[in-house]
Amino acid sequence: MSPHQPRPAGESVKLRRLGSLYAAVLTAAALTACSAEPVEADDAKPTATASGSTEPSGAPGGTPEEAGLPLVEAIGSIPVAEEKRTGYERDSFRHWVDEDGDSCTTRAEVLLAEAVTAPEQGARCSLSGGSWLSYYDEVEVTDAKKLDIDHMVPLAEAWDSGAHAWTPERREAYANDLGADRSLVAVTAKTNRSKADRDPAQWMPPAESATCTYLVDWTATKLRWALAMDDAEKTALLNLAEPCADSVVEYEPAS
Repeated sequence: MSPHQPRPAGESVKLRRLGSLYAAVLTAAALTACSAEPVEADDAKPTATASGSTEPSGAPGGTPEEAGLPLVEAIGSIPVAEEKRTGYERDSFRHWVDEDGDSCTTRAEVLLAEAVTAPEQGARCSLSGGSWLSYYDEVEVTDAKKLDIDHMVPLAEAWDSGAHAWTPERREAYANDLGADRSLVAVTAKTNRSKADRDPAQWMPPAESATCTYLVDWTATKLRWALAMDDAEKTALLNLAEPCADSVVEYEPAS
């Protein structure tokens, strides 16, 4: 694989991520038609929007190199391979770096980009106030400390699916990927820790409205980083994607 090239400066990345929210609006109409059996959860849910769904903070977007693929076709294009966990350590993926030197780590950059109500930014990028919507469980959060930044495809899953063969620099680029807003999402700590390192064969977001969005985001991340999937994962994705006939996967391959 080619070495990872540095992402744009922090301000450009923020503009890309914020601009992609407009693309999410176009996708929302299709996603509201999705339905799937919900996973039981006991989190309180905010009032839905007039369209019948809640717009997620990490909805699909980005800048694809070409027209997107239908979800089922995109899933089918991912190669199947046996997973390899040997040698995995979380520290193999250096993350929450301040790549552009603006005092805001990757975590803070995601929180700033995905805020529904912008927080106040203090010294060393300390954040106060603001609000976010965790699309995994449709929970509104007003304290950034109660949010985790989820790697859409968890670090361990990425390792299993091909990242074990990457250079440390490429693993760092993956763990801090601000080039596509689907790669990292701000969600409640509860859902992120429930998910852990599990793939969609083992875990799906508890909110029914999140199903199609999550499948699109997961698939796009695997395609962006040329990661494989095992048989159980692909079977689960294809089954879960049946109600998402209008969902389209757009992605830009990571350099």
